[in-house]
Amino acid sequence: MLDQLSRHLAGSKHLSEEQIHLAVEQLVDESVSATSKADFLCHLALKGETVHEIAAFARALREKSVRPPIDLETRSGEILDVCGTGGDRLNTFNISTTVAIICAAAGVTVAKHGNRAITSQAGSADVLEALGVRIDLPPLEAAAALRQHHFAFFFAPHYHPAFKHIAPARKLCADRGQRTIFNFLGPLLNPAQPTSQLVGVPRPELTEPLARVLMMLGVRRGIVVSGHVASNNSQPDGAKQYLDELSALGENHIAEFYAERVVTSAALASKYFRLQPATLSDLAGSDKHGNAEIVRRILRGEERGPKREAVLLNAAAALFAANRAGSLPATWELASQTIDSGRAFAKLENLAA
Repeated sequence: MLDQLSRHLAGSKHLSEEQIHLAVEQLVDESVSATSKADFLCHLALKGETVHEIAAFARALREKSVRPPIDLETRSGEILDVCGTGGDRLNTFNISTTVAIICAAAGVTVAKHGNRAITSQAGSADVLEALGVRIDLPPLEAAAALRQHHFAFFFAPHYHPAFKHIAPARKLCADRGQRTIFNFLGPLLNPAQPTSQLVGVPRPELTEPLARVLMMLGVRRGIVVSGHVASNNSQPDGAKQYLDELSALGENHIAEFYAERVVTSAALASKYFRLQPATLSDLAGSDKHGNAEIVRRILRGEERGPKREAVLLNAAAALFAANRAGSLPATWELASQTIDSGRAFAKLENLAA
């Protein structure tokens, strides 16, 4: 079946929802060869995935995931996720993870979906583990943590067991130098099914398509961002570099939607926030222990430089997505107060207790 679908894709034909469900059944079937799976994923990427195809893959894979039993009271409010697709390969510290803790300290219910490092030195799971926060909560305990502490980490391998049968094919694709649809899917597969999301992507042309996918998946408010690293930090060959975060180093590309269900795109210059001058090296991370110490310094209010400002910029967008205030300056101030009042570090200590 996958071989037939690969030939279909080779003819530059899009997949129907029914074909995608069939493909997912084959991808998670351990009896199907990794080579057939890799060929299919490569053909799909070479054709170019449509918004409808990405959304259909996300829906089909969600059906294979383990669902945490989140109660109606928690579900009736906002549930926020903050994460990037990864892939920018710029080795910054764990900005999104720091933002997630600040948002929880500000009273937002945060369902953080993530994994160990793949394209960086320390993924969200790695740094939370180094901070003493449990990353292996089973579904019942994770749901209880959301209710009681406004924060739970959903460790992707525990909630997507079928992915182990796709991993060898993804490795084959990587060996061929070919990215796949799974480079987009991580933020779309949160088992808690958040109502609001801040998603970072490593290329600005992905912002609007991913926003449309989030909208199709039932997210109430979504903001998808890609942040430019200013030209004096770019690669020697002149190629532009982008963070899968809002950037304090240059212009940001943003696509967002809210209740009216219309995706709007805009550019936001970091100078709008009067940030202090910074370079990519100012945001550099290291291993999980080094990054954990950066997170602690920010949450304790000891870090007052570019790292704090990068976190505040992204926290402002996340809190705005969660409808905590009506403007980015207001949510920036909320994030700043959450750190300076001690609530952010107290939240970390509470989660690690």
